[in-house]
Amino acid sequence: MKNFTNFMVLAIFSLAVSCQKTTEQAPSKPDIEDFEAISLLGDSLFRPQLSPQVELDFKKKLEDTRLMHKANSKEVTNIVWYGRRLAYMGQFNKAQKIYTAGLQENPNSFHILRHRGHRYVTLREFDRAVADLSRAAVLSSGTELEIEPDGLPNRLNQPLTTVQWNIYYHLGLAHYLNGDYDMAREAYEPCLALSENPDTQVAVSDWLYMTYRKLGMEDEAQEVIASISPEWQMIENDTYFQRIMMYKGLVDVDSLLDLSNPNLTSLDLATQGYGVANYLLAEGDTTQAISLFEKIVEGENWPAFGYIAAEAELARLR
Repeated sequence: MKNFTNFMVLAIFSLAVSCQKTTEQAPSKPDIEDFEAISLLGDSLFRPQLSPQVELDFKKKLEDTRLMHKANSKEVTNIVWYGRRLAYMGQFNKAQKIYTAGLQENPNSFHILRHRGHRYVTLREFDRAVADLSRAAVLSSGTELEIEPDGLPNRLNQPLTTVQWNIYYHLGLAHYLNGDYDMAREAYEPCLALSENPDTQVAVSDWLYMTYRKLGMEDEAQEVIASISPEWQMIENDTYFQRIMMYKGLVDVDSLLDLSNPNLTSLDLATQGYGVANYLLAEGDTTQAISLFEKIVEGENWPAFGYIAAEAELARLR
């Protein structure tokens, strides 16, 4: 009996030590306050981690916009920028709450609706995104095109999009992610008409090409990319440009995405990866497409459009 008792004590002690080591060695988990959304595959999505320098810079700018918003929380510009800065910090839920409160004071602001719709896309609430962006499209109809300042400027610090273009671009995306390709086409086509430079034309042409192919409109798919020349110079949409060169047969599929590249970022994987995977799917290579979609959702950049689109494809295919 004594030997059995000693054995049990030793076993309990060993188990305790083992549990302690497991606890000590386990990686730290995100705080519950960092929880933002549920993926289309049922996974919990936590606030993306920023580098220390980027986080410091973003926090300063966020504080500036917070003070402006506090001074006048009814001003549309203050509402939009406070929400945008929160989103850059990964605080997407708080951003949409700021927009929701702002819409109570400014119910017909297509500027606020445009940004809340965008945040609903990030949070995987596509029906709400469609509702906001559809209303924004109606409210902005006939208004003078308005350049939208960049919160994350490109290398030339040159804003390329208008508020109206962004409304239709994100509306098309919300429909596309919902699997409503006819409605996506109806948003992307006017968005293309609003494109005023090669970067915006290339970005929307890529999504419209993919939409046409989903609908089996092969002639229209080829036509939408026909005028895009290899000589075009991109300021910020080179990823979309390279994908279109792939669609045109000018860039080899295998060379467009090198998964063995140690410098491949999670954003590159999500953005370029989705384009390649979706192209493979359209070409009938479902096995390779699914494998790449799964690789994308193993990454960390869940707010990226390509990541969300990969989720949507897997949710439908499964």
